[in-house]
Amino acid sequence: MDGNANDILGVTAQAEIIKKERKANNAWNKLKRNRTAMFGLIIICIMVFMVIFADVISPYDPNVIDLGNTYVKPGNMGHVFGTDEFGRDLLSRILYGSRISILVAVGATLVGGIIGLFLGLISGYAGGITDSIIMRVMDGMMAFPFVLLSILLMTILGSGVFNVILAIGISNVPIFARIVRGQVLVVKNEEYCNAVKILGASHTRLLFSHILPNSISPIIVQATLNVAGSIISEAALSFLGLGISQPTASWGNILRGGKDYLVTAPHIATISGFFILITVLGFNLLGDGIRDVLDPKMKK
Repeated sequence: MDGNANDILGVTAQAEIIKKERKANNAWNKLKRNRTAMFGLIIICIMVFMVIFADVISPYDPNVIDLGNTYVKPGNMGHVFGTDEFGRDLLSRILYGSRISILVAVGATLVGGIIGLFLGLISGYAGGITDSIIMRVMDGMMAFPFVLLSILLMTILGSGVFNVILAIGISNVPIFARIVRGQVLVVKNEEYCNAVKILGASHTRLLFSHILPNSISPIIVQATLNVAGSIISEAALSFLGLGISQPTASWGNILRGGKDYLVTAPHIATISGFFILITVLGFNLLGDGIRDVLDPKMKK
């Protein structure tokens, strides 16, 4: 009886050890051990807080013009970040601009990701002439520099938040399509996929229940990194006058407004540029951390 009790205790202890190891090695706990990823996540959480509570935090209306208080330096006359060339409070415009810039970045990533995911699944799974046609179209789109393609689409579509999202999103499609296609080509030949085919599963079920879930890791990583790229793209388009139009605040058009006053009021461009920089850094750090966690070859 004592021997059986010891065996049961040994099995229980071993099960507890295995449970603790699994908990320690799940995705969230791995991510928490990555300090740079956590730093990126903190930055993103701060930016999300700004987006959600911009109405509460903003001390002024971001669009109210006060020509008697133009180019106020940061910290003076009740303006934490100073004012711009029209006397508008820069802190308020940065807060409201975060909504537009991050909305555009996330929206463009969703548009590019969904369309690219769909095309990549079809291309990788169907193969043959379908694969060739879709990939040649993607190659043609990738032949254009990213910003140039976005500018071309903005010229066709016109300005506005929705059109900026659409233009940047369409420009993002080829990279998502290629990543998904590459994953599908590998996963569809795995043994479990062949077993599901033999059991008579439909193409739709095979694609969305088996191939897609096992191809999702690099898509998540690319989406995180793509948000950072889309923030820069929105800033570039707005800086060129093709993105978000005044008086709507975005980090890009704040930067555009400050470029002509770098000598007399450098804080306008500097502050907006800093928020673009720190947000892009946050998404890149988090994306790198997620890649390390989801990559089975990365063991930390």
